[in-house]
Amino acid sequence: MKKICIVGGAGFIGHNLALQLRTLGHEVTCVDNLMVNNLISVIGNYDTLKFKNLNKKIINSRLNLLEEHDIELKIMDARDYHLVAKFIDQLKPDIVVHLAAVSHSNRSNKDPFNTFDHSFRTLENVLDATRDKIERLIYFSSSMVYGNFSKNEVDETDNCDPIGIYGTLKYCGEKIIKAYNQVFDLPYTIIRPSALYGERCVSRRVGQIFIENAINKEEIKIGGDGEDKLDFTYIKDLCNGVVLSINKKEAENEIFNLTYGNARTINNLKDILLEHFPNAKISYEKRDKLMPKRGTLSIKKANKLLGFSPTFSIEDAYPEYIKWYKEFTNSRI
Repeated sequence: MKKICIVGGAGFIGHNLALQLRTLGHEVTCVDNLMVNNLISVIGNYDTLKFKNLNKKIINSRLNLLEEHDIELKIMDARDYHLVAKFIDQLKPDIVVHLAAVSHSNRSNKDPFNTFDHSFRTLENVLDATRDKIERLIYFSSSMVYGNFSKNEVDETDNCDPIGIYGTLKYCGEKIIKAYNQVFDLPYTIIRPSALYGERCVSRRVGQIFIENAINKEEIKIGGDGEDKLDFTYIKDLCNGVVLSINKKEAENEIFNLTYGNARTINNLKDILLEHFPNAKISYEKRDKLMPKRGTLSIKKANKLLGFSPTFSIEDAYPEYIKWYKEFTNSRI
Protein backbone atom coordinates (compact mmCIF):
# COMPACT_ATOMS: atom_id res chain seq x y z
CA MET A 1 0.00 0.00 0.00
CA LYS A 2 1.11 3.57 -0.69
CA LYS A 3 1.41 6.67 1.44
CA ILE A 4 -0.45 9.28 -0.62
CA CYS A 5 -0.71 13.04 -0.15
CA ILE A 6 -3.52 14.87 -1.98
CA VAL A 7 -2.91 18.60 -2.30
CA GLY A 8 -6.36 20.12 -2.63
CA GLY A 9 -7.74 17.02 -0.96
CA ALA A 10 -10.87 18.60 0.54
CA GLY A 11 -12.21 19.58 -2.88
CA PHE A 12 -14.74 17.76 -5.05
CA ILE A 13 -12.29 15.43 -6.79
CA GLY A 14 -9.87 15.30 -3.87
CA HIS A 15 -12.19 14.08 -1.14
CA ASN A 16 -13.86 11.50 -3.42
CA LEU A 17 -10.44 10.20 -4.45
CA ALA A 18 -9.23 10.16 -0.84
CA LEU A 19 -12.24 8.10 0.26
CA GLN A 20 -11.68 5.55 -2.49
CA LEU A 21 -7.96 5.25 -1.83
CA ARG A 22 -8.57 4.86 1.91
CA THR A 23 -11.14 2.12 1.25
CA LEU A 24 -8.46 0.28 -0.72
CA GLY A 25 -6.09 0.44 2.24
CA HIS A 26 -3.79 3.28 1.26
CA GLU A 27 -2.57 5.76 3.86
CA VAL A 28 -4.03 9.09 2.72
CA THR A 29 -3.36 12.63 3.90
CA CYS A 30 -5.20 15.64 2.47
CA VAL A 31 -3.78 19.15 2.35
CA ASP A 32 -6.15 22.06 1.75
CA ASN A 33 -6.57 25.72 2.73
CA LEU A 34 -10.36 25.48 2.21
CA MET A 35 -10.28 28.71 0.19
CA VAL A 36 -11.01 27.61 -3.40
CA ASN A 37 -14.44 26.12 -4.12
CA ASN A 38 -14.51 25.22 -0.46
CA LEU A 39 -15.71 26.35 2.95
CA ILE A 40 -14.16 29.81 3.09
CA SER A 41 -15.01 30.80 -0.48
CA VAL A 42 -18.56 29.45 -0.23
CA ILE A 43 -19.25 31.45 2.92
CA GLY A 44 -18.07 34.65 1.27
CA ASN A 45 -18.90 34.41 -2.41
CA TYR A 46 -22.25 32.80 -3.17
CA ASP A 47 -24.93 35.20 -4.37
CA THR A 48 -28.00 33.81 -2.66
CA LEU A 49 -28.61 32.49 0.81
CA LYS A 50 -30.08 29.26 -0.61
CA PHE A 51 -26.94 28.35 -2.53
CA LYS A 52 -24.63 29.48 0.27
CA ASN A 53 -26.36 27.36 2.91
CA LEU A 54 -26.69 24.33 0.63
CA ASN A 55 -23.07 24.37 -0.44
CA LYS A 56 -21.81 25.00 3.07
CA LYS A 57 -23.68 21.87 4.21
CA ILE A 58 -22.28 19.87 1.29
CA ILE A 59 -18.73 20.89 2.15
CA ASN A 60 -19.25 20.07 5.82
CA SER A 61 -20.43 16.61 4.75
CA ARG A 62 -17.14 16.17 2.84
CA LEU A 63 -15.13 17.08 5.91
CA ASN A 64 -17.20 14.74 8.06
CA LEU A 65 -16.62 11.87 5.63
CA LEU A 66 -12.86 12.43 5.70
CA GLU A 67 -12.93 12.34 9.50
CA GLU A 68 -15.16 9.24 9.60
CA HIS A 69 -12.69 7.39 7.36
CA ASP A 70 -9.67 8.43 9.46
CA ILE A 71 -8.20 10.55 6.68
CA GLU A 72 -6.02 13.32 8.05
CA LEU A 73 -6.84 16.80 6.76
CA LYS A 74 -3.99 19.25 7.16
CA ILE A 75 -5.27 22.82 6.90
CA MET A 76 -2.38 24.45 5.08
CA ASP A 77 -1.89 26.97 2.29
CA ALA A 78 0.10 25.38 -0.53
CA ARG A 79 1.04 28.86 -1.73
CA ASP A 80 3.54 28.96 1.14
CA TYR A 81 6.62 27.13 -0.11
CA HIS A 82 8.28 26.71 3.28
CA LEU A 83 5.16 25.13 4.79
CA VAL A 84 4.81 22.76 1.84
CA ALA A 85 8.47 21.75 1.84
CA LYS A 86 8.52 21.14 5.59
CA PHE A 87 5.32 19.10 5.45
CA ILE A 88 6.54 16.91 2.57
CA ASP A 89 9.82 16.29 4.43
CA GLN A 90 7.90 15.20 7.53
CA LEU A 91 5.23 13.12 5.79
CA LYS A 92 7.52 11.38 3.28
CA PRO A 93 4.73 10.37 0.87
CA ASP A 94 5.22 7.88 -1.94
CA ILE A 95 2.72 9.61 -4.24
CA VAL A 96 1.60 13.25 -4.36
CA VAL A 97 -1.64 14.08 -6.19
CA HIS A 98 -1.79 17.76 -7.14
CA LEU A 99 -5.34 19.12 -7.30
CA ALA A 100 -4.94 22.59 -5.79
CA ALA A 101 -6.35 24.97 -8.39
CA VAL A 102 -9.18 27.25 -9.40
CA SER A 103 -11.45 24.72 -11.07
CA HIS A 104 -13.75 26.97 -13.07
CA SER A 105 -12.87 28.54 -16.44
CA ASN A 106 -15.18 31.55 -16.06
CA ARG A 107 -13.72 32.43 -12.67
CA SER A 108 -10.21 32.04 -14.08
CA ASN A 109 -10.92 34.50 -16.88
CA LYS A 110 -12.51 37.01 -14.50
CA ASP A 111 -9.77 36.84 -11.87
CA PRO A 112 -6.44 35.90 -13.46
CA PHE A 113 -4.31 36.89 -10.45
CA ASN A 114 -6.24 34.63 -8.09
CA THR A 115 -6.02 31.80 -10.63
CA PHE A 116 -2.25 32.15 -11.00
CA ASP A 117 -1.89 32.39 -7.23
CA HIS A 118 -3.92 29.28 -6.37
CA SER A 119 -3.15 27.17 -9.46
CA PHE A 120 0.38 27.88 -10.65
CA ARG A 121 2.16 28.97 -7.49
CA THR A 122 0.85 25.91 -5.62
CA LEU A 123 2.10 23.63 -8.42
CA GLU A 124 5.52 25.31 -8.45
CA ASN A 125 5.84 24.83 -4.68
CA VAL A 126 4.76 21.18 -4.78
CA LEU A 127 7.13 20.40 -7.65
CA ASP A 128 10.11 21.93 -5.92
CA ALA A 129 9.24 20.36 -2.56
CA THR A 130 8.84 16.85 -3.99
CA ARG A 131 11.69 16.50 -6.50
CA ASP A 132 14.03 13.66 -5.55
CA LYS A 133 11.64 12.69 -2.72
CA ILE A 134 8.63 10.85 -4.15
CA GLU A 135 7.85 7.96 -6.45
CA ARG A 136 5.54 9.97 -8.66
CA LEU A 137 3.48 13.15 -9.00
CA ILE A 138 -0.08 12.85 -10.29
CA TYR A 139 -1.20 16.12 -11.92
CA PHE A 140 -4.78 16.99 -12.81
CA SER A 141 -4.92 18.86 -16.07
CA SER A 142 -8.11 19.27 -18.14
CA SER A 143 -9.77 18.53 -21.47
CA MET A 144 -9.68 22.33 -21.90
CA VAL A 145 -6.02 22.09 -22.93
CA TYR A 146 -7.13 20.87 -26.38
CA GLY A 147 -9.04 24.09 -27.06
CA ASN A 148 -11.45 23.67 -29.98
CA PHE A 149 -11.41 20.00 -30.87
CA SER A 150 -10.01 19.50 -34.35
CA LYS A 151 -12.06 16.30 -34.79
CA ASN A 152 -14.92 14.46 -33.12
CA GLU A 153 -12.58 12.42 -30.90
CA VAL A 154 -9.21 13.64 -29.64
CA ASP A 155 -6.42 11.57 -28.16
CA GLU A 156 -3.37 12.45 -26.10
CA THR A 157 -1.20 12.99 -29.20
CA ASP A 158 -3.47 15.68 -30.66
CA ASN A 159 -2.40 19.29 -30.73
CA CYS A 160 -3.17 21.42 -27.68
CA ASP A 161 -4.27 24.99 -28.36
CA PRO A 162 -6.16 26.16 -25.25
CA ILE A 163 -8.50 29.14 -25.17
CA GLY A 164 -8.59 31.48 -22.18
CA ILE A 165 -6.68 31.49 -18.92
CA TYR A 166 -7.92 28.26 -17.33
CA GLY A 167 -6.95 25.89 -20.15
CA THR A 168 -3.72 27.77 -20.83
CA LEU A 169 -2.61 27.50 -17.21
CA LYS A 170 -3.42 23.78 -17.18
CA TYR A 171 -1.31 23.28 -20.29
CA CYS A 172 1.51 25.37 -18.80
CA GLY A 173 1.33 23.08 -15.77
CA GLU A 174 1.81 20.06 -18.00
CA LYS A 175 4.84 21.66 -19.65
CA ILE A 176 6.52 22.64 -16.39
CA ILE A 177 5.98 19.12 -15.01
CA LYS A 178 7.66 17.65 -18.07
CA ALA A 179 10.53 20.10 -17.56
CA TYR A 180 10.97 18.92 -13.96
CA ASN A 181 11.07 15.39 -15.28
CA GLN A 182 13.78 16.35 -17.77
CA VAL A 183 15.88 18.26 -15.26
CA PHE A 184 15.28 16.35 -12.01
CA ASP A 185 13.93 12.96 -13.21
CA LEU A 186 10.67 13.57 -11.32
CA PRO A 187 8.26 10.83 -12.44
CA TYR A 188 4.75 12.05 -13.27
CA THR A 189 1.34 11.09 -14.58
CA ILE A 190 -0.88 13.75 -16.15
CA ILE A 191 -4.66 13.28 -16.04
CA ARG A 192 -7.05 15.03 -18.43
CA PRO A 193 -10.65 14.73 -17.16
CA SER A 194 -13.76 16.21 -18.75
CA ALA A 195 -17.17 17.56 -17.65
CA LEU A 196 -17.17 15.91 -14.23
CA TYR A 197 -20.29 15.46 -12.15
CA GLY A 198 -21.16 13.66 -8.95
CA GLU A 199 -21.92 13.85 -5.27
CA ARG A 200 -20.76 16.76 -3.12
CA CYS A 201 -19.68 19.10 -5.93
CA VAL A 202 -19.92 22.85 -5.31
CA SER A 203 -17.76 24.00 -8.24
CA ARG A 204 -20.76 25.08 -10.35
CA ARG A 205 -20.06 22.49 -13.04
CA VAL A 206 -22.86 22.07 -15.54
CA GLY A 207 -24.31 18.89 -14.00
CA GLN A 208 -24.46 20.52 -10.57
CA ILE A 209 -25.89 23.80 -11.90
CA PHE A 210 -28.78 21.99 -13.59
CA ILE A 211 -29.81 20.12 -10.44
CA GLU A 212 -29.18 22.92 -7.97
CA ASN A 213 -31.09 25.48 -10.00
CA ALA A 214 -33.97 23.04 -10.53
CA ILE A 215 -34.23 22.28 -6.81
CA ASN A 216 -34.21 25.99 -5.95
CA LYS A 217 -36.60 26.86 -8.81
CA GLU A 218 -33.96 29.03 -10.44
CA GLU A 219 -33.80 29.42 -14.20
CA ILE A 220 -31.33 27.14 -15.99
CA LYS A 221 -29.49 29.05 -18.71
CA ILE A 222 -27.83 27.11 -21.53
CA GLY A 223 -25.22 28.80 -23.68
CA GLY A 224 -25.91 28.43 -27.41
CA ASP A 225 -28.47 25.96 -28.72
CA GLY A 226 -27.56 23.15 -26.32
CA GLU A 227 -26.03 21.01 -29.05
CA ASP A 228 -22.47 21.48 -27.81
CA LYS A 229 -21.04 18.11 -26.84
CA LEU A 230 -19.21 17.28 -23.64
CA ASP A 231 -17.65 14.02 -22.51
CA PHE A 232 -19.62 13.86 -19.25
CA THR A 233 -17.71 11.81 -16.69
CA TYR A 234 -18.99 10.50 -13.37
CA ILE A 235 -16.65 11.09 -10.43
CA LYS A 236 -16.47 7.37 -9.58
CA ASP A 237 -15.17 6.53 -13.05
CA LEU A 238 -12.51 9.22 -12.76
CA CYS A 239 -11.42 7.99 -9.33
CA ASN A 240 -11.21 4.42 -10.61
CA GLY A 241 -8.92 5.61 -13.39
CA VAL A 242 -6.68 7.54 -10.99
CA VAL A 243 -6.35 4.50 -8.74
CA LEU A 244 -5.27 2.46 -11.74
CA SER A 245 -2.72 5.10 -12.71
CA ILE A 246 -1.26 5.06 -9.20
CA ASN A 247 -0.99 1.27 -9.14
CA LYS A 248 0.35 0.77 -12.66
CA LYS A 249 4.03 1.30 -13.52
CA GLU A 250 2.89 1.77 -17.12
CA ALA A 251 1.38 5.13 -16.10
CA GLU A 252 4.77 6.65 -15.32
CA ASN A 253 5.61 9.71 -17.44
CA GLU A 254 2.39 9.39 -19.42
CA ILE A 255 -0.67 11.54 -20.15
CA PHE A 256 -4.15 10.00 -20.00
CA ASN A 257 -7.63 11.11 -20.96
CA LEU A 258 -9.73 9.75 -18.10
CA THR A 259 -13.30 10.35 -19.24
CA TYR A 260 -16.37 8.32 -20.14
CA GLY A 261 -15.20 8.29 -23.74
CA ASN A 262 -18.50 9.15 -25.44
CA ALA A 263 -19.58 12.80 -25.67
CA ARG A 264 -23.23 13.81 -25.33
CA THR A 265 -24.98 17.10 -25.94
CA ILE A 266 -25.93 19.48 -23.18
CA ASN A 267 -29.51 18.98 -24.34
CA ASN A 268 -29.12 15.25 -23.62
CA LEU A 269 -28.26 16.10 -20.02
CA LYS A 270 -31.11 18.61 -19.87
CA ASP A 271 -33.59 15.96 -21.05
CA ILE A 272 -32.55 13.61 -18.25
CA LEU A 273 -32.96 16.43 -15.76
CA LEU A 274 -36.48 17.20 -17.03
CA GLU A 275 -37.53 13.61 -16.37
CA HIS A 276 -36.96 14.33 -12.67
CA PHE A 277 -37.83 18.05 -12.66
CA PRO A 278 -40.52 18.43 -15.35
CA ASN A 279 -41.26 22.01 -14.28
CA ALA A 280 -37.64 23.20 -14.43
CA LYS A 281 -37.26 26.53 -16.22
CA ILE A 282 -34.88 26.32 -19.19
CA SER A 283 -33.67 29.20 -21.35
CA TYR A 284 -31.00 29.60 -24.01
CA GLU A 285 -28.58 32.50 -24.22
CA LYS A 286 -25.60 33.61 -26.26
CA ARG A 287 -22.77 31.12 -26.28
CA ASP A 288 -19.61 32.03 -24.37
CA LYS A 289 -16.92 32.73 -26.98
CA LEU A 290 -14.22 31.54 -24.56
CA MET A 291 -15.79 28.09 -24.22
CA PRO A 292 -14.07 25.74 -26.70
CA LYS A 293 -16.09 23.42 -28.90
CA ARG A 294 -15.40 19.96 -27.59
CA GLY A 295 -16.48 16.36 -28.03
CA THR A 296 -15.25 12.88 -27.15
CA LEU A 297 -11.87 12.23 -25.57
CA SER A 298 -10.39 8.92 -26.67
CA ILE A 299 -9.69 6.58 -23.74
CA LYS A 300 -8.00 3.90 -25.84
CA LYS A 301 -4.58 4.62 -24.33
CA ALA A 302 -5.92 4.44 -20.76
CA ASN A 303 -7.72 1.21 -21.59
CA LYS A 304 -4.61 -0.35 -23.13
CA LEU A 305 -2.04 0.70 -20.49
CA LEU A 306 -4.20 0.87 -17.37
CA GLY A 307 -7.17 -1.37 -18.07
CA PHE A 308 -9.44 1.66 -17.61
CA SER A 309 -13.03 0.90 -18.58
CA PRO A 310 -15.65 3.41 -17.35
CA THR A 311 -19.09 2.06 -16.53
CA PHE A 312 -21.27 5.06 -15.64
CA SER A 313 -23.20 6.61 -18.54
CA ILE A 314 -25.21 9.78 -17.93
CA GLU A 315 -28.40 7.71 -18.32
CA ASP A 316 -27.37 5.64 -15.30
CA ALA A 317 -25.25 7.95 -13.13
CA TYR A 318 -26.94 11.33 -13.57
CA PRO A 319 -30.28 10.08 -12.17
CA GLU A 320 -28.38 8.67 -9.19
CA TYR A 321 -26.74 12.06 -8.70
CA ILE A 322 -30.16 13.73 -8.86
CA LYS A 323 -31.51 11.21 -6.33
CA TRP A 324 -28.62 11.94 -3.97
CA TYR A 325 -29.20 15.69 -4.29
CA LYS A 326 -32.91 15.38 -3.55
CA GLU A 327 -32.26 13.22 -0.50
CA PHE A 328 -29.53 15.53 0.74
CA THR A 329 -31.63 18.68 0.44
CA ASN A 330 -34.69 17.10 1.98
CA SER A 331 -32.77 15.88 5.00
CA ARG A 332 -30.40 18.79 5.54
CA ILE A 333 -32.16 22.02 4.58
